[in-house]
Amino acid sequence: MKIQSKKLSDTRIKITVTLDAQDLSAAREKAVERLSKEVKLEGFRKGKAPRELTEKLLDENRVNSETIDHAVRSTVPLAFAQVEKSPLVVPKVEVTKYVPGESAEYTATADILPEVKLGNYKSLKVKKTENKVAKKDIDEIVKNIQKAYAEKKTEKAPAALGDEVIIDFTGEKDGEPFQGGSAKDYHLELGSKSFIPGFEEGIVGHSSGDRFDLELTFPKDYHEKTLAGEKVVFKTLVKQVNKITLPPLDEAFAKKCGPFKNMDELRADIEKNLKLQNEAKILEKYKDDLVEALVKSSTVAAPEILIDDQLRLIKDDIARNAAASGEKFEDYLKANNLTAEAWEKEARSVAEKRVKASLVLQILAREEKITVSDDDVAAQLAELREVYKKSPEALKNLKDPRVKMDVRNRMVIDKTLNFLVESNSEKK
Repeated sequence: MKIQSKKLSDTRIKITVTLDAQDLSAAREKAVERLSKEVKLEGFRKGKAPRELTEKLLDENRVNSETIDHAVRSTVPLAFAQVEKSPLVVPKVEVTKYVPGESAEYTATADILPEVKLGNYKSLKVKKTENKVAKKDIDEIVKNIQKAYAEKKTEKAPAALGDEVIIDFTGEKDGEPFQGGSAKDYHLELGSKSFIPGFEEGIVGHSSGDRFDLELTFPKDYHEKTLAGEKVVFKTLVKQVNKITLPPLDEAFAKKCGPFKNMDELRADIEKNLKLQNEAKILEKYKDDLVEALVKSSTVAAPEILIDDQLRLIKDDIARNAAASGEKFEDYLKANNLTAEAWEKEARSVAEKRVKASLVLQILAREEKITVSDDDVAAQLAELREVYKKSPEALKNLKDPRVKMDVRNRMVIDKTLNFLVESNSEKK
C-alpha cells in the first residue's frame, strides 16, 4: 500500500491510496470467505460447504465488487493513521482505478483536526476586573429595603410621583390590543421608570376611579421590534392611590434589618455581599478574556464541520427557549428583526469562536497533561444523579457512556481553565 497526502486547507486533507496485487489478494480472500457463506449446496447446511466448491459458484463481478469494497474499508483507517491525521467524520472515498487482481487506487477526503500552535499561555496580557462596589449600588439596595418597610396609606388625593397606584390598562395599536400590553390590578410606583416614557407621567394628577386614554409612542430602540416607534393608546383605569411613607434611615432602621448597630454597619454588610456576588461574575469574565487572548495568540483554524455542529447547537438552544414560550425559531427571528441569513452570519461568527476556544483548551490540557480521575468523574455523576433523581429519563441518560465521556471532558476543560487562571494570576 502506497500513500500520498495533499493538504486542501488547514482543516481538510485528501489522501491518495494505491493498492498492489498483494493487498487485493488479501481483500479477495475476505470477500470470498464472506460470500461463500451465502451459497447453498445440496447436502450441506448453508455456509458449511467446502470453500473449493462454493468459490466456483460465486459471481466474479460480485467478488470483484466485494473485494474493492473490503480493500477500501480496511485500509482507510490505516492510511489516515500513517499520515497521523484523525478524520472528524467518515471520509469521502472515490475509487479512481481498479484492475481486479492487479492494482487499485482511491482517494479519501476528510475534515481533520487542525494543527494548533499555542501562544504563550502563561503570559497572557489580560487584566482581571477590580472588584469594586459603587456607592449607587449600595444606595439602591438600601432604597429597596427601605421600600420593603414603607407604610402605605390609601388616599383620595390625585396621584403624585413617588406614590403607588393600582391600575388596569389595555394597550391598543391601530384599535387592536397588542400582546403584552394589558394587565389588571397592576401595582406601579410612579417615577420608577418601569414603563415607556410618558406612561407614569400621564397617571400623575389622576385619582382613584379615573378612566382615561394615554396616547404614547414607543421608543425607536424598543426591544420588541413590532412596537418600536409605533403610536399606541393605553386605556387606563386608576383603581387605588397609595401614599408611601418611607422610614428614616437611622439606627432603628439598621437594627430592623439585622444585627447592625447603625447604618454604617448595614452598608458595610451590603458592600461585602455585593463583592461576593461580583467575584463569581468577574472570575467568569476573566476566564473568557483569557481564552479569547489565548486564541488570538495561537495559530488555530476551525473546521467547517465543527462550526456547523456548534451552529446547530446554538439554533437548537434558541428553538428550545422559544418553545417554552409557545413560539418557534421563526418568531425569535421576527421579534429581533432578523432574516435567517443575517442570523446565521452572526451566529456562525459566535460558533467559530467557540470551536477555536474548545480546540486551544483541548491542546492546552494535553500539553500540561491535565486529566481527571475516574473517582472524580464517578463523584460528579453521583451529584448529577442526586440533582435529577426525580427525572427517570435524565437518570437513564446518565448511564449512557457518551454522557460519562461528556462529563469527563467538561471536568477537564474546567480544570484547564483554572490552570489558565492560576498561571496568569501569579504575575499580577
